[in-house]
Amino acid sequence: MECKRLRLLEEEEKQKKVVHELKVNCMQRRKIEIHSPDSSVTGTNNFKIIVADVACERIFTVNDVEHGGCKYGIINLSGLGQESLTVEMYDNLYFTNRKVNSVCWADAVFSLTLWSTLCLMGIAETPGCASLLPASLFSNSNPGDRPGMLCSFKISTAWSCAWCLNPQADNCFSTGLTRRVLVTNVVTGHRQTFGTNSDVLAQQFATQSPVLYNGCRSGEVFGIDVRQRSRRGQGWKAGRLFHDSAVTSLRLLQAEHYLMAADMAGEIKLWDLRTTQCVKQYKGHHNEYAVLPLHVNEEEGLLTAVGQDCYTRLWSLQDARLLRTIPSPHPAAKDAIPSVVLSSRLGGSRGVPGLLMAVKQDLYHFSYN
Repeated sequence: MECKRLRLLEEEEKQKKVVHELKVNCMQRRKIEIHSPDSSVTGTNNFKIIVADVACERIFTVNDVEHGGCKYGIINLSGLGQESLTVEMYDNLYFTNRKVNSVCWADAVFSLTLWSTLCLMGIAETPGCASLLPASLFSNSNPGDRPGMLCSFKISTAWSCAWCLNPQADNCFSTGLTRRVLVTNVVTGHRQTFGTNSDVLAQQFATQSPVLYNGCRSGEVFGIDVRQRSRRGQGWKAGRLFHDSAVTSLRLLQAEHYLMAADMAGEIKLWDLRTTQCVKQYKGHHNEYAVLPLHVNEEEGLLTAVGQDCYTRLWSLQDARLLRTIPSPHPAAKDAIPSVVLSSRLGGSRGVPGLLMAVKQDLYHFSYN
């Protein structure tokens, strides 16, 4: 009877995997219509980066401007439904002649509104900077009613940024710089600096503890407890891991015992932070020199990454199988690498599941249904 029970359990797992694989492989691409109160926004600039807020209700966008530099916008996904494929895009007055290296959402600063953090690369004699922009900038309300940037400060070249959701380090965000990490409290203005041996290209805060994980150009990954005061030597580094190439993206799984890391050799590894051992590898990702993000959706059991070859790949988190490879709707090019968002609820709690893909001037939805 026990043998039979175990066999049936195994068959049940296999059946789940088949259904899961079918769901991913049956996703079909549909183009989304982008409406904008400002007609000059739509379809004039190529998407460079899209990043969803925690609830997946809004997407922060960075778009290349035709005469050089970048501008920002917010796409409201509430209109995205099973039948409707329309979204609203709001532009703002700010744009920059510098390259945007990293963007993250800062949820509920002062419990008033949503903010997003930008890291801008320095050019020539102009230093880089980090800025905190309120989402209310991106609306058609009277400009006089809108708050300005909460803070903006000049720094050396910033490669990455992350916002802390742990209450022990509330209202803090980090920026990964050239050979150092800067942690800033946006309310008090207090800053902590941690020197590193290499440029910090990827960052993520844990939510269950005030620990910031950093991925470096040297291939090193390490944690920092941001409550500590002493920074002598390298003794403050926790949970050190090593890749053979520059680490470009980090993603903690929900239990926070496991950390996913991708590098510039195209390696994607799942690390057990308790034993500092690699427990899984996800094969097929293509990267040689670009800083490309990972997207983990544990609810759907999926890992997604867009390669330098412009292919979007989806793996099973559980067994590391490559489930699907999606070609880009546009010819592959350095300036046409798709940016994606994967969620079970695009548009909020009653939203639709699927993959959003922004490439060139177009936005697409790949629905599970």
